Amino acid sequence: MIRQAALDALPVREALPALVSALDAHGTAVLCAPPGTGKTTLVPLVLAGLVGGGPRRRVVVAEPRRIAARAAARRMAWLLGEQPGASVGFTVRGERVAGPGTVVEVVTTGVLLQRLQRDQELAGVDVVVLDECHERHLDADTVAAFLLDVRETLRPELRLVAASATTDSAGWARLLGGAPVVEAAGVSYPVETVWAPPARPVRPPHGMRVDPAQLAHVASVVRRALAERSGDVLCFLPGVGEIARVAGQLGGVDAEVLQVHGRAPAAVQDAALTASDHRRVILATAVAESSLTVPGVRVVVDSGLAREPRVDHARGLGALATVRASRAAGRQRAGRAGREAPGVVYRCWTEAEDGRLPAFPAPEMRIADLAQFALQAACWGDPDASGLALLDAPPAGAMAAAREVLVAVGAVDAAGRPGPRGLRMARLGLHPRLARALLDGSAALDARRAAEVVALLGEEPPREYGDDLAAAWRRARAGGDAYAARWRAEVRRLSRAVAPAGRTAESGTGTVGRPSADPAPPAIEERGAGRSPGGGAAPDDLAAGLIAALAFPERVAKARGEGAFLMASGTGAGLGDGSPLRHAPWLAVAVADRPPHSASARIRLAAVIDEDTALAAAAHLRTDAEEVRWEDGDVVARAAQRLGAVELAVRPLRTPDPALVRAALLEGLRAEGLELLRWSPEARTLRARLAFLHRTLGGGWPDVEADGVLLERADDWLEPELSRARRRADLARIDAGQALNRLLPWATGEAARLDEHAPERLEVPSGSRIRLDYSAEHGQPVLAVKLQELFGLAETPRVAGVPVLVHLLSPAGRPAAVTADLASFWQGGYRAVRAELRGRYPKHPWPEDPATAEPTRHTNARLRR
Repeated sequence: MIRQAALDALPVREALPALVSALDAHGTAVLCAPPGTGKTTLVPLVLAGLVGGGPRRRVVVAEPRRIAARAAARRMAWLLGEQPGASVGFTVRGERVAGPGTVVEVVTTGVLLQRLQRDQELAGVDVVVLDECHERHLDADTVAAFLLDVRETLRPELRLVAASATTDSAGWARLLGGAPVVEAAGVSYPVETVWAPPARPVRPPHGMRVDPAQLAHVASVVRRALAERSGDVLCFLPGVGEIARVAGQLGGVDAEVLQVHGRAPAAVQDAALTASDHRRVILATAVAESSLTVPGVRVVVDSGLAREPRVDHARGLGALATVRASRAAGRQRAGRAGREAPGVVYRCWTEAEDGRLPAFPAPEMRIADLAQFALQAACWGDPDASGLALLDAPPAGAMAAAREVLVAVGAVDAAGRPGPRGLRMARLGLHPRLARALLDGSAALDARRAAEVVALLGEEPPREYGDDLAAAWRRARAGGDAYAARWRAEVRRLSRAVAPAGRTAESGTGTVGRPSADPAPPAIEERGAGRSPGGGAAPDDLAAGLIAALAFPERVAKARGEGAFLMASGTGAGLGDGSPLRHAPWLAVAVADRPPHSASARIRLAAVIDEDTALAAAAHLRTDAEEVRWEDGDVVARAAQRLGAVELAVRPLRTPDPALVRAALLEGLRAEGLELLRWSPEARTLRARLAFLHRTLGGGWPDVEADGVLLERADDWLEPELSRARRRADLARIDAGQALNRLLPWATGEAARLDEHAPERLEVPSGSRIRLDYSAEHGQPVLAVKLQELFGLAETPRVAGVPVLVHLLSPAGRPAAVTADLASFWQGGYRAVRAELRGRYPKHPWPEDPATAEPTRHTNARLRR
């Protein structure tokens, strides 16, 4: 029996006429409705005609998380007085509760994505509601783009609603082709904000790490909230580890402590979503931000932290990162306290910090690994995603990295087009790496064992399972915990997905046959990777290692000693002190992260492999090449076999390719500088003179100031000596001055005027020829000369039209004055210098009128002779 009173109490009903009119007129709409208004539950029922008397339509509601999909379906079924699976059902990965009479189906965005790939028309579906679109998950953005493509090309009658409590409504309206924005007013109970920052500064989050002092502070704020306020407390934390740590610090509180996250057992999730007679503290991740009503909550404690995906393309490492939650997330979280009555939110940061937070979460399209998105786009027929309607275009670098992964795992060809194998991989509901491991691992081992290991890699086991993948596999098989239960369900799904043709995949994945044209890669079969030495089934350790290596070939790693390894990607990696894997010669690294400010990764989960398995799984990284490079200060020539950055075998090269040797010598010159050549004083002077002329006259005078510029022109001045050289010592024999002469503008005849434009020496009035210094940083040539030698010289000498900078020296050769204007110096500065120095140097002339005095480099006595 329909619970009409509960339906009538949902505030969104006031916006339903406008929403229905918008869909009738435009086919698309953006619905903005605060938490608790019923947008997730009443809107689909009305659009389906199950309540309100409208025409009967089939509605699919896409939720970002499994827990939200289940909860929304159960709530709608309760409102109709039914059980889930009747008029309202749900489908999440590995679980389907729906029947022939189901009109409203709640699915995860991942499930909807798979359906679209199998049936682009989405036959039989009339309306799709994209709920919580503000979260900007990659699957949700992809689904929206595909649905818009379907509306434009195949089914213009398909109706589409983007719904959220906090979103960029203008952006979504543009994306949906100028869709109307319908706003619903909520019953807004006031929520008081209490700013509760730590008393002392805590370290900001780095990677996955959260300062324990921050978590201790959050626990203290929870205790404070329990003492100051009534009602249940909902505390938001970034991840499972932080939830467990805070739970451990809440021992002895007068309340039941529940831990709610995507991995929590269904019973715990249901308990959090059910009213209780006992006071509760619910520690939750972002799963509790949207779509869920947690009854009894009057207090929210917000740590202000969230998790976002990150990918390090250079090292081939992807991970979650702890970040500051956005202001939109903060509003969503605070709203949980005011769903049923006035409430309060304790924010564990300052009000000043709040204004500096990002407005919305970062779209995963900008920051996440795009391999799965790239495969979905390729299978959709748009390999570079240029034709998809997206709020944020995928970054070119991330798409290029994704394409490399897809080519490496055999999902697409070099042009980005998927073949039958790529299409099959896209329909497995796995990351392409794991899809490759499942398909190729099933051929090398068997479908069940491959599925078991892939299921472990798809959802990382709890930390207490350890870092040995094979041991974690055995523990999951024997385990009775919530993780093991989820793992077994996923194993069943994956086993059916790669079952022989005719077997049907579990609900939510579709029917996936096993084409006969999908054998294991020849390298795996030929080498016998994953097989025991006797030819039988491989033991768990080798089997686990094979699957991990197939999924992450660039992470196969060779031991360096003392628990240190080098991955094929070139990244160093290390194990913890107590790890049982420390003495393995080779590892397949499944999970690794890189601590902040560390060049080396930390291995979280790995399996032992042998060299044959490493070579088979990462065959595309195998190279046999002559390597000639500058290393440790000289040319090193060797023939090397490598697996990526891992060295397999090396032997010296007696007759290396001269072109490679020349390139190595240039590499050395770039690394250590042109000082490796022989620079006489004359050569250094020539370089400085040429640099001066290039700055002053330009034209054909060469730019020789920077080493990099000279090395770009190595062919013009270092040949033929450079091509004859074989080692560092040969470079030291090259006369740099003689080589630089080749750069002079001989063709124009200007080279002959070098001494005219930039003479090495200038003759001064005394008759001395003084060397000019062209190396001064300020760019003017410097003439350093004894003051008495310039008597009678009224104007400053010029070189190439530039006045020289005259350093006037005392009789002892020490600087007495510096000037670029001799005339001014004789009129003013000379008097001060004369007054200061004539008593110190009485044997030298200090005439009152230097303009008429005889220039000399001698003493008074010498002059009188």
